[in-house]
Amino acid sequence: MIPVILSGGSGSRLWPLSRQAYPKQFLPLVGEQSMLQQTLSRLPVDDLEAPVVVANDEHRFIVKEQLAAIGREPMSILLEPFGRNTAPAVALAAIEVARKDPKAIMLILPADHAIEDTEAFRAAVVKGEEVARSGGLVLFGITPTRPETGYGYIAAGQSGAAPGGARPVSRFIEKPDAEKAAALLSAGGYYWNSGMFMFRADSYLSELKKHSPDIYDTCLLAARSFSRDMAFTRIPPEIFEHCPDDSIDYAVMEKTSRALLVPMDAGWSDVGSWSTIWDVTTKDDQANAVVGDACLEGASGCLVHASDKLVALLGVKDLVVVDTKDAVMVAHRDNVQDVKKLVARLNGQQRPETRTHRQVYRPWGSYDSIDTGNRFQVKRITVKPGERLSLQKHNHRAEHWIIVRGTAEVTRDQETFLLSENESTYIPIGSVHRLFNPGRIPLELIEVQSGAYLGEDDIERLDDRYGRSTPQADVKEQAIPVMSERV
Repeated sequence: MIPVILSGGSGSRLWPLSRQAYPKQFLPLVGEQSMLQQTLSRLPVDDLEAPVVVANDEHRFIVKEQLAAIGREPMSILLEPFGRNTAPAVALAAIEVARKDPKAIMLILPADHAIEDTEAFRAAVVKGEEVARSGGLVLFGITPTRPETGYGYIAAGQSGAAPGGARPVSRFIEKPDAEKAAALLSAGGYYWNSGMFMFRADSYLSELKKHSPDIYDTCLLAARSFSRDMAFTRIPPEIFEHCPDDSIDYAVMEKTSRALLVPMDAGWSDVGSWSTIWDVTTKDDQANAVVGDACLEGASGCLVHASDKLVALLGVKDLVVVDTKDAVMVAHRDNVQDVKKLVARLNGQQRPETRTHRQVYRPWGSYDSIDTGNRFQVKRITVKPGERLSLQKHNHRAEHWIIVRGTAEVTRDQETFLLSENESTYIPIGSVHRLFNPGRIPLELIEVQSGAYLGEDDIERLDDRYGRSTPQADVKEQAIPVMSERV
């Protein structure tokens, strides 16, 4: 069985914690591990092959680092140049898998789900595998516990001759209103559509070819031009841009006669909003869910996510308060589905807070922009042991480096030298330079930039161990989440 983890998406409904360059699947929202790491960690170990991860190109180092942090070596990390929904993403993964074994079982899992009962989840996977081996296309249907309007529903018949207690799928139902959701719950025989699937690679590709040939043909053409870059498999954008944008449900599952539903009752949640986070987080006796440093007095039904500073609530109820280093959001719990509207408005104002956090992650470590003013910027830089920045130069800024922890090996033009704690150096404009941490502990330094232009695109790379060659790529790349060091 090969897990295929779908790790795309921008996670805008969980702003300001989730950002375009660092979305929700890479955050520890319901535990110490990130959502991506939890998705893999809950899988049964027996007969499990290396996973295939489908992710956005700009998230590649995040994915690689988070997999390494839990000891998972991927079969492949497929990099989408842009999103085209789940049907093409799974098709490309299926083609990659089928090259090794067309009959291999693929377990399709979004990277942003929470599951409370791991054993019940694994039991459903075992049943699904039996169905998939016989050629069926499995959907995992969640036993509904309330009249939910945020999920789609699947109508299923009685289990018949299909193995594993699977039920034939009769129809799909779009997200209903409250009245219809209540009626579906009362009627029975309806399940929430989890977005999790299982099938043989050849089964999915044959049904995709039959029912959505445009997606099949485009993905097959794109797969013939895959390029390999370190641990990554790149999808050619000039071909992929012509692929139709469609989900597995619409492209295959609603059309095929081979769809079978396997029920799952495992405490499943699609972590798609702050209200869902409130649902799955442990609460106090006033129904408050608190993550981080907070003080609540006379508050009830609130969610507080304090990432950076003390958050105090007094005499309020049913609020969501999310604090980060560069933004604070306050919303009523009944209105958190509209966070996307807020993000869209901020995007219209070209606010950087929707794209990146103040602390930015790189393959070698991270930096935090702690102060900015006219013609200067101050950053706190952390370099992991054994890692080095690219050999580079700047055309518009000079830099002062002050070592506060660890040892730095500095290359500056033709000289290379060591700096220890409380020592400093100066990098003039146009000087070719590099920073390397030769030690066994993280290197921490304060960098003071000064000059006419301080943008991240003022980088001319001459050598880079991570394959980054352009300033534009550097602006986009976010990597190495801070939680991976705790895992």
